[in-house]
Amino acid sequence: MARLFGTDGVRGLANRDLTAGLALGLAQASAVVLTSGRRAAERAAQGRRPVAVVARDPRISGEFITSAVAAGLASSGVDVLDAGVIPTPAAAFLIADIGADFGVMISASHNPAPDNGIKFFAFGGTKLPDEVEDRIEAVLAGEKLLTPIGGDVGRIRRFADAEDRYVVHLLGTLPHRLDGIHVVLDCAHGAAAGVSPQVFTDAGARVTVIGADPNGLNINDGVGSTHLDNLARAVLEHGADVGIAHDGDADRCLAVDRDGNIVDGDQIMAILAVSMADRGVLKNRTLVATVMSNLGLKKAMAANGISMIESKVGDRYVLEELDAHGLSLGGEQSGHVIMTKFATTGDGILTGLHLVAEMARTGKTLAELASVMTVFPQILVNVRGVDHHALAGDEVIAQAVRDAETELGDTGRVLLRPSGTEPMVRVMVEAADQPTADRLAHSLAEVVQSRLALPVT
Repeated sequence: MARLFGTDGVRGLANRDLTAGLALGLAQASAVVLTSGRRAAERAAQGRRPVAVVARDPRISGEFITSAVAAGLASSGVDVLDAGVIPTPAAAFLIADIGADFGVMISASHNPAPDNGIKFFAFGGTKLPDEVEDRIEAVLAGEKLLTPIGGDVGRIRRFADAEDRYVVHLLGTLPHRLDGIHVVLDCAHGAAAGVSPQVFTDAGARVTVIGADPNGLNINDGVGSTHLDNLARAVLEHGADVGIAHDGDADRCLAVDRDGNIVDGDQIMAILAVSMADRGVLKNRTLVATVMSNLGLKKAMAANGISMIESKVGDRYVLEELDAHGLSLGGEQSGHVIMTKFATTGDGILTGLHLVAEMARTGKTLAELASVMTVFPQILVNVRGVDHHALAGDEVIAQAVRDAETELGDTGRVLLRPSGTEPMVRVMVEAADQPTADRLAHSLAEVVQSRLALPVT
């Protein structure tokens, strides 16, 4: 059976792939796995049931999926605190803040409204490692579930002050107020709509809001971090200083400067890393980024005396490196940025606040701050219908990569990544100019296609 969990929980078309029955079963299986261990003995000694925080983004299917998850947990003897519609990082924060045993977020992030997903967080608000997800799948496949009766079944209650706790937390992280800065916020008709405008306003910014009218069906629909044209137009139209875009569950942040130019996750990390290093709060003067981050980020860090560790793609792997080395900042080009002093996962609102705070602290425009990094032209070609498992052992492809790397020297790089879920190889090339990047990427893609093509059936 194919692995149920992907890189960020279980995700699929709601009511087709992700059904109420599957949500119920996953919740029951998670209760078996996430309530065991040392904390189980502590709870027993205190005579209390385990507690889980459950939250969702505003897509319509989240209503029935949340009900199924809550039912599965309560029927397994877990008390449920229903936090309603809040960002994913808010759910992670609340788990840690109240000492809940674990939590569940129902969201498909930047995906369209018909999709949905279920993400689990462990005690402390951290994402689950692969082996714990595998254990949940094993229980779901047929191991014995928890079936308490009488007073041992769980209760379901509203988490009444969930949003307020998160807002107070975000404001408490700020190194500088945002007074005098005009910000356009694109909330993607998602989970940020109820929080982000309030926090930026409370922090002193002048706020113009777009994409903040969720109706259950319009999440990420032409708005948010995957559709930045509207934000750029709004910044220009209103003469704002900066635009901040979130995705559906608000764990991402991308930006545009006052001229409408996009500032991506790599550039945001560069700005924050240099700021934190200057203020003496970047631990070990080291940043964690993924192998897909732009070469310009590595060069910018080196120029500022900052080391960089590369992780696999996925914010959970960034967090693993941050934890392993005791570091304070990491993230992805897509806008997942993790500041470990304040969060256990990517937090788009937190990131946006600290980015604008750096503008306020320095008096510089976003474009001036972003100039710390030169973005190298980058192209990604997906080669489909190939035996991606054979990539590592093909010497012809390896030689083609070496030849491309020799041509690029220190002015670019090559990365070939097999897909983890389908017969596809991703070919990424960065170079000093776009024509070179395009030429080498498509040349390598042709080699991969010719060497690894699967027979047509």
